[in-house]
Amino acid sequence: MANYTAADIKALRERTGAGMLDVKKALDEANGDSDKALEIIRVKGLKGVAKREGRSTSEGLVAVAINDVEGGQTATIIEINSETDFVAKNETFINLADRVLHAAAAAGARDADAALAADADGETVQAVIDNTAATLGEKIVLRRVQRVAGERVTAYLHRTARDLPPSIGVVVATDAAGEAVAKDIAQHVAAMSPTYLSRDEVPAETVENERRIAEETSRNEGKPEAALPKIIEGRLGGFFKDVVLVDQPLAKDPKKTVGQVLAEAGGSVTEFVRFRVGA
Repeated sequence: MANYTAADIKALRERTGAGMLDVKKALDEANGDSDKALEIIRVKGLKGVAKREGRSTSEGLVAVAINDVEGGQTATIIEINSETDFVAKNETFINLADRVLHAAAAAGARDADAALAADADGETVQAVIDNTAATLGEKIVLRRVQRVAGERVTAYLHRTARDLPPSIGVVVATDAAGEAVAKDIAQHVAAMSPTYLSRDEVPAETVENERRIAEETSRNEGKPEAALPKIIEGRLGGFFKDVVLVDQPLAKDPKKTVGQVLAEAGGSVTEFVRFRVGA
């Protein structure tokens, strides 16, 4: 019988995220040597990379790095996915995410392809991910990366479960005055998920389609012809409140819109990004 204990199994599972049966087999093969067992798991994992290609990756985490640059700040936000929440909360996976994030930020990556090609201590980010996936025995995907720049940049990370890493991440770029309310706005974006910063950003065809739907709905409801223009514009305003950040009532204080809160602070938001794992 191999010389290892239940504590050894637990420790190796925590290091690798591998299943109990795989860990026990590796320890048996390594005669209880944890380091050798780790190598065995990793080698078998590399052989299984191709087999994992078709698997779905709906768990994971969001992470953000903010750096000072000339004239302001930049933020790099990433979403990196695993197959299970067991791996998502594994220390090896969390350390991988940190390494990927800082390599992407250092390279100035603006998308996942650029980040995957970035250098991470002498090897590409893609190679680092593949090696870690082999160790953990799961498919790991860098799903998306975005870079945000502004005079000031504020980030907010939200955990939807206490024992899991952040699954929602928001970055808000503001001017200097807007920084005073940026944290409240970032939390609002996390909760309310606006699509656009202002009405000007909503595509004209989208607005026209919503106006058409509002008109058809109003006519089907038998609304008076003379009242239709006002009713249509009211319903269109409701649509803007759903999708436009500055039109939304602030989650923290619904009596004011985000735009009103910014106006009171004398500031403005220039850009925002929201990532949610799997969404």
